[in-house]
Amino acid sequence: MTRRIEVTGAGGVRLAAWEFGDPPKDAPGILLPAQSGPGDHPGHHGGPRAPGGAGGRTGSGRTGGATGLAGDAAGRPGDGPTRSAGVLLLHGLMGRASHWASTARWLSERHRAVALDQRGHGQSEKPPQAAFTREAYVDDAEAALEQLGLAPAVIVGHAMGALTAWQLAAKRPDLVSGLVICDMRASALGAASQREWADWFKSWPVPFATLADVRKWFGEDDPWVERPNPARGAYYAEVMQESPDGWRPVFDPEQMLRSRETWVYDAHWEELAQVRCPTLVVRGLDGELGRAEAQEMVRVLPRGQYAEVADAGHLVHYDQPEGWREAVEPFLDAVLTA
Repeated sequence: MTRRIEVTGAGGVRLAAWEFGDPPKDAPGILLPAQSGPGDHPGHHGGPRAPGGAGGRTGSGRTGGATGLAGDAAGRPGDGPTRSAGVLLLHGLMGRASHWASTARWLSERHRAVALDQRGHGQSEKPPQAAFTREAYVDDAEAALEQLGLAPAVIVGHAMGALTAWQLAAKRPDLVSGLVICDMRASALGAASQREWADWFKSWPVPFATLADVRKWFGEDDPWVERPNPARGAYYAEVMQESPDGWRPVFDPEQMLRSRETWVYDAHWEELAQVRCPTLVVRGLDGELGRAEAQEMVRVLPRGQYAEVADAGHLVHYDQPEGWREAVEPFLDAVLTA
């Protein structure tokens, strides 16, 4: 069971949080079999419904997710299971909550596990004039922890979501009991990196005729792909939505670039050093975070630990879900049961 819970983020932006696991029998909520969870399957016509003013794309509403979620329930903050410890899962740039489905399912066996569609992503609002600053993303995560009653929680973040996680832990240590930083650099990436991303978005052959074309392009034909990577193709298929002329991303690439430009020009070591809770830095051996930088991050962190996952690229938890679990589960168990 996956249940959608509405969260109000910074500036009133409406965010979709997804709680995995069976809610208590007396929890309010309506089962919505026509609206599946954060990763609607390709043949599903119900699809995500953008709230008024969300700026989402219109069309049939079908999305390309493939998490096999059968249905969800609508709820309010605080309606979730009364497990003793909580985990907030934050996806990376262009990601969505459903990318955490595998992780959230095994976590939910013993803990509250909630994945957030961050602003501009998934089924959360995408207002054209909304702020896509670091402060807005951090404030959204802070609001989610407080409104969902998760705190103090462990935050598991991938890429941009990891940066949000450690910035929040530095700002509000009372809300965060532990962190997992997955394949996110603390060093500045620079202007050239931002230009490369802008050019990359322009190279996408949108609209895609079919989801198979999405999977093939991102898994094989994308110039950034060094060798065929079916997991990468599936990852991007989950963030596509069917429109009248074909399949397009559920996000606005311009909003993604606006989000990214707020962190690529600066280093984030100072904030990392301010994180006082136990923190696990995880990298894929073929990911974007190199071993030397990852180990320096562990050294800078007052309570840092290190792990790496073999045969994984940047999408560590998606590339190698079993290796990811082996790397992070002992750390999570230790923090969540302390």
